[in-house]
Amino acid sequence: MRRLFPVTEETAAQAPARGAETAGRGPAGEADAAGRGGAAGAAVGADREWSLAELAAAYAYPEPAPGAPRPWLRANMVSSLDGAAQHEGRSQPISSAADMRIFGTLRALADVVVVGAETVRQEGYRPARVRDEFAAVREAAGQTPVPAIAVVTASLELDFTLPLFTSPLVPTLILTGAAAAPDRIAAAERAGAQVVIAGEGMGVEPARAVQALAGLGHTRLLTEGGPRLLGQLIAAEVLDELCLTVSPTLTAGNAQRIAGGPSVAVPHRFALVSLLEQDGFLFGRYCRS
Repeated sequence: MRRLFPVTEETAAQAPARGAETAGRGPAGEADAAGRGGAAGAAVGADREWSLAELAAAYAYPEPAPGAPRPWLRANMVSSLDGAAQHEGRSQPISSAADMRIFGTLRALADVVVVGAETVRQEGYRPARVRDEFAAVREAAGQTPVPAIAVVTASLELDFTLPLFTSPLVPTLILTGAAAAPDRIAAAERAGAQVVIAGEGMGVEPARAVQALAGLGHTRLLTEGGPRLLGQLIAAEVLDELCLTVSPTLTAGNAQRIAGGPSVAVPHRFALVSLLEQDGFLFGRYCRS
């Protein structure tokens, strides 16, 4: 894996402060001289497999400000060259081993993973698993052994016999509206899920969902979509960061883009913070400008 676009002093000024261990430095902790010549630049750009610790440093959440930490919502999505977010309903066919390493790293850094109900059904979501490599880091950060999964759903039409609800290490969260069907709420709670009201009507209001999760102590937020949920988060202007894998594949067909729903009035501008490459896959990290 090569770093194509490093975090330098210039690009760090466009993105949130992330602590001395990553700002303006390469993943191995050496001064980043990519694009400026010399041995250090060659080392940073070298094509090699990064360790999980290096990936964790490259994708570290912003350092919390003093006082009440501000929640930070990042999305992690994959897209083909022609804009497809999935092939035949699943993202796996356009993914790669490196993409899954970053996927696992982002999960290991998060307090909670927010996902839409349709994605849970299509992708066969399971509880997050313990990653031994990140156990000490999570404990030091005061996090649970694994991130909770938070499912966004208006109808609560979910199979509560699935492992996501019957055997998670931490209870699965259900984000729904105040007008959700009481019998479905009761079914979710009987299955061991924690129901969180984040909207006045049937559906979830994105800003309220973010604040409700922060109220539970979850400030490092990660969403893995799907496209409809991501579109809602973008429209509500609550998305802080997008981690986008561009897969060197073409799918044609009528697959969804990474974000769906109505267009925003004015396109939201995000700044490129870093860009990695492996086997033709590009891994970009973009933060709100």
